[in-house]
Amino acid sequence: MKSRSMSRRIFALSALVLSVGATAACDNKGPESGAAGPAGSAGPAAGAAGAKGDAKGGAKFVTISREQQASWVRNFNPLLGEGATRFPTVAGIYEPMIVYNTMKGEYVPWLATKYEWSDSNKKLTFTTRSEVKWSDGQPFSAKDVAFTFGLLKKFPALDLTGVWKLIDSVEAKSDTSVEFVFKEAFVPGLTYIGHQPIVPEHKWKDVADPVTFTNENPVATGPFTEVKTFQNQIYELGKNPNYWQKGKPAVEGLRFPAYPGNDQANLALINGEVDWAGNFVPDIDKTYVAKDPENNHYWFPLVGGTVTLYPNATKKPFDDIKLRKAISMAIDRAQIAKVAVNGYTVGADGTGLDDAYGRWRSDKAAAAGDWTTFDVAKANALLDEAGYAKGADGIRAKDGKPLKFDINVVTGWSDWVRAVQITAQSLKAVGIDATLKTYDFSAFFEALQKGTFDMSMGWTNTEPTPFNYYRDLMAPEFVKPVNEVSNRNWHRFAAKEAEPLFKKFAAATDPAEQKAIVDDLQLIYAQQVPVIPLFKNPSWGEYSTKRFVGWPSKENPYAKLSPNNSPDYLLVLTEIKPK
Repeated sequence: MKSRSMSRRIFALSALVLSVGATAACDNKGPESGAAGPAGSAGPAAGAAGAKGDAKGGAKFVTISREQQASWVRNFNPLLGEGATRFPTVAGIYEPMIVYNTMKGEYVPWLATKYEWSDSNKKLTFTTRSEVKWSDGQPFSAKDVAFTFGLLKKFPALDLTGVWKLIDSVEAKSDTSVEFVFKEAFVPGLTYIGHQPIVPEHKWKDVADPVTFTNENPVATGPFTEVKTFQNQIYELGKNPNYWQKGKPAVEGLRFPAYPGNDQANLALINGEVDWAGNFVPDIDKTYVAKDPENNHYWFPLVGGTVTLYPNATKKPFDDIKLRKAISMAIDRAQIAKVAVNGYTVGADGTGLDDAYGRWRSDKAAAAGDWTTFDVAKANALLDEAGYAKGADGIRAKDGKPLKFDINVVTGWSDWVRAVQITAQSLKAVGIDATLKTYDFSAFFEALQKGTFDMSMGWTNTEPTPFNYYRDLMAPEFVKPVNEVSNRNWHRFAAKEAEPLFKKFAAATDPAEQKAIVDDLQLIYAQQVPVIPLFKNPSWGEYSTKRFVGWPSKENPYAKLSPNNSPDYLLVLTEIKPK
């Protein structure tokens, strides 16, 4: 990595390793959290459709269990994000300029071959590939990149990562060069820009309203662009006839049966009807692997963010740091990992970081976060010290207000529900009456975003560095009033001393400087307990080698196995091949 004293820094993407971080853009349900809850499956109609597809496609079409819906809606608009569009629209039909490889901690060149920071890190220039064609044979160029970002500016609803809050302008300097000028230095913005799916100007310039456009017949640069079949119970995608990576993809296409629920999805997987999935499967060695040990495999690296309890800082008594620490110390994370998550994970430490951020972790901060260690005696002592006295009913109270509150969780997210049940039992042992409250996802997420909860389960951000992990949880700029939607700081907590560190990191490209700043942020987090991290979220992934090979695995960790995060799964779609 170049010295930060240089005025101009060029990073060749084929060799770049970011100063360690790891992870990918989030699934719309939260990083991996959708998979950690409901998976999905098909009823008889979908099974029949899948069998019909088998006869048609044979071993050439990969069957994937990814989105869980009772029936499909034909929408391939990559500017809407994954929740509204069919997989793999944003990274498989369309493509970004770069792909951050979570497992290797590096950026991979995709539609761009390199990027360059200049002008004190206020200018970012990408060099795009000259050999790429759209699936209709028209040439791709940097002008398509500038056009795409122009759409995000004209239609703010499409600017899902807030790029235009960061940049002043974007301009194609030539057919292979596109320049972004920032309002002020913000190096983490590289990911938001680099991961943006790019659309073709010649097809989208005449689209009247790209926000409502369903793009039923996509023209794109990705490996799978041809809609072969689309029915309400199944759809199939064929490979791009003009794909720029020679010899790829090696498979003819992808098949997606509709799976409306977790039980059906897992049944289809166990019965050998699915080649690739990102499901939470209880007791997977017995239920899945044992059915076909030669072909059935899984890999759950702990890089899916951190499953976290969010205490609402706007409500008493959650503004009391001693209470937050006591709640954390009363929770048996080892039991949660074993019972709620089938032993697939481990408890979080006082930094809150998952394994994707392993090289960033500060031992000093982890030690300062001793409040993640299960210790009922210390929890009781801390509550006594804070003035919460036990009543005749065994429930603690202060100023006449008993320690009674609800913990929100999503209905059907079985591992999370069990985690809350264990937590509630643990808290009773220290005189706290916590009640499990389940909601369907939309109601749960609305309460989370608006801050209308006592305490809530939730996920955390996953990106190349821990910068946004801590920014989301502690930045004063993200604290909004209750009932106003917040996309990040759901618990309304501000650590003012962290603010200058966030600004400093935003302009930093030197790995040593980045690491020093993150060390300081970890210490603030460990000292102030903004949230209560429970366990590292597994990145769920299952695959069968009966018909296809080349999958990522613990033995060959070339990328995340999970299909739940874009654009990581693009690395997998271009590597798998028929057996």
